[in-house]
Amino acid sequence: MRLLLDESVPRPLRTSFPAAYEVRTVPEMGWAGTGNGALLALAVDNGFDALLTVDRGFAHQQNQDDLPLPVVIMLAASNRPADLRPLVPKAIDVLSGALQRRVYHVPAASP
Repeated sequence: MRLLLDESVPRPLRTSFPAAYEVRTVPEMGWAGTGNGALLALAVDNGFDALLTVDRGFAHQQNQDDLPLPVVIMLAASNRPADLRPLVPKAIDVLSGALQRRVYHVPAASP
C-alpha cells in the first residue's frame, strides 16, 4: 500500500508503519503548501492508495461524496509523535480493510 502522510503528520511517524507500506510525506513529494483538493488529485495521479492526516477540518473542507481516495484522520490530543504512535495500529486496521473513497476517523482511546 502506498500511503501519503499529510503535512500535519510529523515525519518520524512514517517509521511506525510496517515494511508492507510505502510511506511518503507531502514535503518529501515536493507538495508542501498544496491545498487539500489539489493534494488529493496529486496523490491519486501518483498512485497513492490513501492519505493520512491529523487535520480535523479536512473532512469539512472537501466534498465527501467526491473524494478520489480514502482519507484517514487520526484524532489525537496533539500531532506529536508520542500522541500519534498509539493510534497507528488502529490506522493500520482501517487501511487493511476494504477501503472506500471516504473519510475514516481513528480516535484516541478513551481514558
